[in-house]
Amino acid sequence: MKFLAITLIVHRPDPVTGVRKSTHERFREVLDNAVLAEDLGFDGFGVGERHERPFISSSPTVVLSHVAALTRRIRLFTAVTTLSLLDPVRAYEDYATLDHLSEGRLDLIIGKGNGAAQRDLFHVTPEDQWDRSAESYEVFRQIWRQDKVTAATRFRPPLTEAEVWPRPYQQPVRVWHGSATSKESVDLAARYGDPLFSANVTNPIEPYAELIRHYRERWEFYGHDPQQIAVGAGTAGIQVAPTTQEALAAYRPIFESNLAFLKKAGLPVVFETLEDFVERSSALIGSPQQVIDKVHRYYEQFGHTVVHVHADASGLTESQHRASLELFQSEVAPMLRREIPDPPFAWGPVLPASPLTEESARV
Repeated sequence: MKFLAITLIVHRPDPVTGVRKSTHERFREVLDNAVLAEDLGFDGFGVGERHERPFISSSPTVVLSHVAALTRRIRLFTAVTTLSLLDPVRAYEDYATLDHLSEGRLDLIIGKGNGAAQRDLFHVTPEDQWDRSAESYEVFRQIWRQDKVTAATRFRPPLTEAEVWPRPYQQPVRVWHGSATSKESVDLAARYGDPLFSANVTNPIEPYAELIRHYRERWEFYGHDPQQIAVGAGTAGIQVAPTTQEALAAYRPIFESNLAFLKKAGLPVVFETLEDFVERSSALIGSPQQVIDKVHRYYEQFGHTVVHVHADASGLTESQHRASLELFQSEVAPMLRREIPDPPFAWGPVLPASPLTEESARV
């Protein structure tokens, strides 16, 4: 099993102290957390993409390029790239450049990810967002694999024998499809034989398990080998402590603050108590053995081989957060790595294009 630390770069007051860091401080915190993730042995670090409050993750390629310069081993993930909002040509240029700068450490997780504010910002409607996402991915995918691309597009000017530079480093980049509730994302992933990443954050396990079952069915429908399926899954929070009591005590103020926020905003409340949240959500809160047992419980339904945890402290003190991640890596991750398989593909950097390939692209 592989482990990612991710951030959506939420920029709002700390749920416990009420202090809101400056934008500059928040970005510096993200960079520090990326270096910490590599130092602790995480396999990947992910940055989200959002174009509305309370997020400041509108430029994940810029952030990940800086992370690439500060790290050497850890793979870099987008979580998620909102292709329905982006010109696929411009997105390719940015990510191909980032992949070169990181020496082939890039993975993409694409997804709709559209709140109303960012849809309005980019003039995308609920009715056309799925078609936009599918078209953008199909064009993006072609550009990554072909030296010249012709595409009769609806949502951007058509392409005729178009050449897009730079040519890629990885051949090709790995693309995961992020999905929270949509069968459209699941079907697109299965159609192309791409891995799936379940959000697995807001609700109990059942709706996510149902979508993953649908993904497996569609995978076989499209004629792919079931042994080549790769599934990742998110988690709703993390606090690993030597004992259950210590973990609950540290996380309770965060849960109560988040619960109060949901109620004040009139948003749905799924888990009314911390104890229910720990029991029925995907949050990894408790002793090392409790966390191991929960991941296994989800694995029984998902069959997933990658897990992401939150890279941000988000209500914990820096020392609490670091101690939690250290305990996770020293006592939880080694057991899960032994007991749950890795994804069915190489995790390290993919070999770059050969000089002959790059020369042929110029002809």
